[in-house]
Amino acid sequence: MTTQLATRTADAEIYNGDAICKQKSQELLDQFFLPRGLLPLDDILEVGYNRTSGFIWLKQQKKKEHRFPAIGRTVLYDTEVTAFIEERRFRRLTGVKSKEFFFWITVSDIYIDEQNTSKITFGTSTGIAKSFPVSAFLIEEETDRKK
Repeated sequence: MTTQLATRTADAEIYNGDAICKQKSQELLDQFFLPRGLLPLDDILEVGYNRTSGFIWLKQQKKKEHRFPAIGRTVLYDTEVTAFIEERRFRRLTGVKSKEFFFWITVSDIYIDEQNTSKITFGTSTGIAKSFPVSAFLIEEETDRKK
């Protein structure tokens, strides 16, 4: 483990096992007002969260390709996804790529604008961004809660 990662993970809450990791990742998304469908991971081995720095990580057994039918996009989640989480935002995201035409584009930032909470924006480190309806990333129980 690198020194930088060791610093980020020191004093972190760490959970192991798919069931508890799915529960904790959903709780984190809820806590920061992000849609639960953003991290549709399977066979999660570990979830960690450092409350002081906001650093989170999720490790899964293998990469996962997920299609979001409402927006017609396929997203690839690597075996490890990391980010700094804050209200309505993932910053410095790693391990997530979106397929645009025939290319995989690395997503480095995800946020919901405070002025328009019905849209979620995905950005790259080069400054390119694309917005979609938040509803495309809700899971059924969230949709039921909002009714």
